[in-house]
Amino acid sequence: MDLSALSLPVLLGIFIAAAVAIWLAGVKLSDTTDILSARLGLGEALGGAIILAVVTNLPEIAITVSAALKGNLGIAIGNILGGIAIQTVVLVILDAFGLGKAGALSFKAASMSLILEALSVVTILAVVILGHQLPANLIFLRFPPASLLIAIIWIVSLWLINKANQDLPWVEQGHAPDSQKQLKGHAKAKKDQRAKATSTGKVSMLFFVCALITLVAGVALEESGDAIAKQIHMGGVVFGATVLALATSLPEISTGLTSVKMGDYKMAMSDIFGGNAFLPVLFLLAALLSGKAPLPQAQNTDIFLTSLAIILTAIYICGMIFRPRKLILNMGIDSLLVLTTYFFGILGLLIIAH
Repeated sequence: MDLSALSLPVLLGIFIAAAVAIWLAGVKLSDTTDILSARLGLGEALGGAIILAVVTNLPEIAITVSAALKGNLGIAIGNILGGIAIQTVVLVILDAFGLGKAGALSFKAASMSLILEALSVVTILAVVILGHQLPANLIFLRFPPASLLIAIIWIVSLWLINKANQDLPWVEQGHAPDSQKQLKGHAKAKKDQRAKATSTGKVSMLFFVCALITLVAGVALEESGDAIAKQIHMGGVVFGATVLALATSLPEISTGLTSVKMGDYKMAMSDIFGGNAFLPVLFLLAALLSGKAPLPQAQNTDIFLTSLAIILTAIYICGMIFRPRKLILNMGIDSLLVLTTYFFGILGLLIIAH
């Protein structure tokens, strides 16, 4: 559908309505996914991790599919790479408003498996930069090598992280001293206990309804967002990396705050790093639908965002290793540094875009 003929107030109304739908449906979708995961015995298994990664990123999938089918890969690329940067900043929100004065998120959640998850994000983003340098016509059977390699690395990293969650040849299996005492994922078990009276069939029905709402709202976000960006003369990359990426990150903010409030700090960080590692896999989907290699089409702003996301992730890796206790403005020093870096990064993005 073409929304470009609509007025700006109407477009803003559609965009806000779609964002609210994603927030509400996304929260229920995450909750029902956790409940079904517990009842079906998926837990932290490889298959369960893949399903959870796909489900929690349905808005981004909808936007990527819609943009790829229209041949407008610019906003899809900006949303994916900008989404990784802004979802990392979500950890700042969880740190400042979830824990408050209770402590720093990286101190409470630090573990070797989380550091491994963050390193998988850095590795995948490095391949994004490498793939940008390859020729656009380098495609085999509709598969660009870089996009295919990203998907392979993601699958391998999931297997390694799953193995690390089960057993590591380190003291306390790689869990830092004085970190959360309960096992990672205990918040999901609590959600299932609260929903004991609800049958699995009803939970499954709610899951599919919320998934459908999220997909439709994701397409509405992409369509209205693209039209808004054109009317206010804002580049699609900048809009996709900031406003659109923030809108599609609303479920992560809500579910992350819930996990933190329930004391499941490790799951809160794991969900963010897991989602960030999955997002670049969507480049393979975009390639299959458009018949083009997305990464060679990335602009300077996209590569800038990729580098920014690597830096933000690296800061949290250092935070989990050094585990600073000191709080500034109700957040850990690493979170404050991430927030400051992101702010100056967006200023740099605006300079490059213009």
